[in-house]
Amino acid sequence: MRALYYQCHSGISGDMNLGALVDLGVPAEWLKAELDKLNISDEFTLTFEPATKMGIHGTQAKVHLTHVAHHHDHSHSHSHSHSHSHSHSHSHSHSHDHDHSHRHYSTIKKIIADSPYNDRVKSTVSTLFQLIAEAESKIHNQSIDKVHFHEVGATDSIIDIFGAAIALDYLDIEAIYCAGIELGGGQITCQHGMLPVPAPATLEILKGVECKMDGVDGEATTPTGAAILKGTVNEFSAPASIKPLAVGYGIGHKDFDKPNVMRVTLGEVTTASQLNTDNEDSIELRANIDDMTPEAFEPLLEKLFEHGASDAFLTPIVMKKSRLAHMLTVLCKKSDAQKMLETIYDNSTTIGVRLSDVQKDALPRKITNVPTTFGDIAVKVVELPSGQQRWKVEHDDIKRIASKNAINYLHLRDLIEQEVADNLV
Repeated sequence: MRALYYQCHSGISGDMNLGALVDLGVPAEWLKAELDKLNISDEFTLTFEPATKMGIHGTQAKVHLTHVAHHHDHSHSHSHSHSHSHSHSHSHSHSHDHDHSHRHYSTIKKIIADSPYNDRVKSTVSTLFQLIAEAESKIHNQSIDKVHFHEVGATDSIIDIFGAAIALDYLDIEAIYCAGIELGGGQITCQHGMLPVPAPATLEILKGVECKMDGVDGEATTPTGAAILKGTVNEFSAPASIKPLAVGYGIGHKDFDKPNVMRVTLGEVTTASQLNTDNEDSIELRANIDDMTPEAFEPLLEKLFEHGASDAFLTPIVMKKSRLAHMLTVLCKKSDAQKMLETIYDNSTTIGVRLSDVQKDALPRKITNVPTTFGDIAVKVVELPSGQQRWKVEHDDIKRIASKNAINYLHLRDLIEQEVADNLV
């Protein structure tokens, strides 16, 4: 599975993320051209420069505001020098020329709606802005439409968020992992006085996520950086295994007592359900569901597999009063049962799940990458009791390559299977 792995041991901000993704391989000039399509393109310029922190080389991004006249929701001026809702001077990982033309959330939603990007980009952008807006709304105890969103509305944050969504869409990854989010330590000066790091919005956004504090002296993770992670990461943990294909480093502006860099690795990841495991006791979870649309089951099954389900499937059934329904069946390790329960309750309409102990017997298998003319393809190889092997090409790889190259899926599968057969002989 093609995935990204974020390691934020010195934190993350919006432009630190942009620098890392460009360093990873997203074309800088292409990304700038895409961002110029926004209807606020007269408000900024974006640069990417090579930079080094304590011997670690990478890319440093910077949004320069052009200080043109703005016609936004309100015209009062602000003197703070950072994109947060607080007013402290800050140069941890992004250095923006601020004039802070703040916008209301309704204006942000219009910018998203009017933008020329595809639905996946718009959906990601909407999610990230919603996270920040909800956090600011709760902190200030105001409705979303009434809060002045300094973080949401500032031009630099708009570029950071749209840039993240566009770059992730370009990379066409299937999952994002993250571990080791450093929030920072010390205090900040804001319009309300002195507050401890992290900023209130950062902490609100990252509720439920395992983080580290006081690893550096200063603010390490900004609200924009927190939202990028919370809104895109599938698993806040390291992948079970990863085959690195490319590595990018986003370089921060502030000097800490350790390298102020963020690393992003692009690679082929083996999920927990793909790993070869010995026969073991498992749990089977079942739920009868008669009030969900068929489309709603797809994201449910995807989440179950992402969280380590060995198997998950649906069986058409007829319930009492002749109601048509589906029986959801999930197989997992005993240690993952609670996680599966939470996933089912969070992503379905069921109000009850049956659990049964089951004994699982599985043939030895492994995932191997086989080189083809279309690139490396993941192949599942199974060993039979006789010692013979059988194999199957992973559907997701064929689907991804067919879509990217506009090739007929069935034709591509035949070509790849022939090449894999020749390589595995």
